[in-house]
Amino acid sequence: MGSPVHRVSMGDAWSRQVHPDMEIERRQQPFNVERLTNFLDGGAQSTALRRKVESIIHSDPEFSLKGNYFMTQNEHYEASIKKKFHLWKLAQHLGWQEDDQHLPYAHRALSGHLALNIHYVFRYALKSLGSEEQIAKWDPLCKEFQIMATYAQTELGHGTHLQGLETEATYDANTQEFVVHSPTITATKWWPGDLGRTATHALVLAQLICSGVRRGIHAFIVPVRSLQDHTPLPGVTAGDIGPKMGFEHSDNGFLRLDHVRVPRENMLSRFAQVLPDGTYIKLGTAQSNYLTMVVTRVELLLTEIVPILQKACVIAIRYSVVRRQSQLRPSGPEAKVLDFQTQQQKLFPQLATAYAFHFLGSSFLEFYQRAYSAILDRDFSLLPELHALSSGLKAMISDFCTQGTELCRRACGGHGYSNLSGLPSLVTRVTASCTYEGENTVLYLQMARFLVKSFLQAQASPGSTSKGSLPQSLAYLSAPDLARCPARRAADFLHPELYTSAWAHVAVRLIRDSGHHLQTLLQSGADWHEAWNQTTVIHLQAAKAHCYYVAVKSFAEGLKKLDNEPAIQQALKRLCDLFALHGILSNTGDFLHDGFLSGPQVDAVRAAYLDLLLLIRKDAISLTDAFDFTDQCLNSALGCYDGNVYERLFHWAQKSPTNTQGNPAYEKYIRPLLQSSRSKL
Repeated sequence: MGSPVHRVSMGDAWSRQVHPDMEIERRQQPFNVERLTNFLDGGAQSTALRRKVESIIHSDPEFSLKGNYFMTQNEHYEASIKKKFHLWKLAQHLGWQEDDQHLPYAHRALSGHLALNIHYVFRYALKSLGSEEQIAKWDPLCKEFQIMATYAQTELGHGTHLQGLETEATYDANTQEFVVHSPTITATKWWPGDLGRTATHALVLAQLICSGVRRGIHAFIVPVRSLQDHTPLPGVTAGDIGPKMGFEHSDNGFLRLDHVRVPRENMLSRFAQVLPDGTYIKLGTAQSNYLTMVVTRVELLLTEIVPILQKACVIAIRYSVVRRQSQLRPSGPEAKVLDFQTQQQKLFPQLATAYAFHFLGSSFLEFYQRAYSAILDRDFSLLPELHALSSGLKAMISDFCTQGTELCRRACGGHGYSNLSGLPSLVTRVTASCTYEGENTVLYLQMARFLVKSFLQAQASPGSTSKGSLPQSLAYLSAPDLARCPARRAADFLHPELYTSAWAHVAVRLIRDSGHHLQTLLQSGADWHEAWNQTTVIHLQAAKAHCYYVAVKSFAEGLKKLDNEPAIQQALKRLCDLFALHGILSNTGDFLHDGFLSGPQVDAVRAAYLDLLLLIRKDAISLTDAFDFTDQCLNSALGCYDGNVYERLFHWAQKSPTNTQGNPAYEKYIRPLLQSSRSKL
């Protein structure tokens, strides 16, 4: 493949020579970066395939992202449609299949600047909730773009709470049709991507009404635009919701339905059916309709949310070894800002988090694949745990990635505020993840319900409180618990068994406390709903601790896969240590509350933590290089592989329309103002 600078660079003039400060950072690599990249990709063959796809994408001018920062909303939208169309034609020409990795790698190379992303959510929903006959009918139409679809769940007045959705689908046995209707202004579907100007069909989630009985939320395929001229169909009012904080390329839309009729066969029927006479047959559980959200969350975590934090770390850490500011010693030269402990404290926990979430995602994916296969076969035993885990982990990962990406932006000072740094667009993009596919506080509380329910069941049947009777992710609730931390010195806190046990102790205590607070209110006469609402802050705290424990545990266990790569394992173990200890220091009160840690032990944690910053400093560039993002993918003047920040930033700024199209305000306002004032000089 040749030198990385040639493979990953934009091929511009500055890439011919690497910045001296960047070159020094890479001169003595503490481990084999290529092998770490292979590990992250799942093997050397995967890395080679990804790079091949990236080379194809980046060599095609149709996929260029160079002008993105200077586009209007309409230009963003058109460019994303154009890229999607071109990618589809390219995939057909090259024989790329949907079930291989070519297209995911192409999406990574283009940083998600493609239209019709929710088209694929429609397809996930179809395959999760549809019968085999429905999949056979509709999926080929989607695959070949004979229809363009969206997933319409969120309403103007309702979001995460599915049971509160107001859109209705009333079955008419006389015509064997569903009448889909928006009865109120708040029932208007609001936010679905691809709906504003693109979609021809929508999967509408609506309250099913059969024989006058409300049967809960079900999914209905509803045509919304003509396949001849793309105009809204009778009874359909649709459009774009207007400017947003980010996602300029996406036509998020609204949809109002006025008694729109669709055939009976358009209700997805894997888990429920309506017979011609209106008889309702339930084949699944009430939670079956959450499956689409679960599938989408898993896909977003692995391909959208975590990579944003990874990119932010790459940009900020590369910039921090080129940017020099102030002096470490009065007589010395200006220092690299990454040599300041405060900069390390900002950035290295984010890098550790990015790696932690890689291992967490891999671990969760294994469980998800097993549970999903069982659910499609109508074995719902793992669905509660899958729903709870996907909810809690989505909330934690999106929260941490949003906070971490913003910290990376701030760590780049004034240049981090420039769109040309690539960081503001990452921040606005990842911020949306805290809301879409479930608002995070609500999702944490869904995890908390699962925790409390499992705890109360275990408490009610103490004789059966074994690992076998608890869900896999909660087996630690029945494990022997350390009452006091045995650590005596800072080095003791660098043992994964110790800090994993520490996080288990805190999570167990908080889950137990949240359950006890709930029980106390119930015993005092409060009903369940009142008692739950009065204890949600405590439940939230317990859910967050549980999620952090799961992340620490998966990171520590994942390192065992690197036993044959001791240098890489050592570098990643430092990040694992940092992730665990950073969490302890950020939540010290939880560890001091019952005396599990003492004041001197917290001091020891801090000492170990600060020592880790210095050790990770020498690995920092190698650890970010291992993510192997191309310069085109990063699209950042600050984060390019060669480190030539200032030349690139200056050159890119010259391309701004404000510098190339003249100043329309000069003749209208500035010149007259200057001339009117000239006589006074």
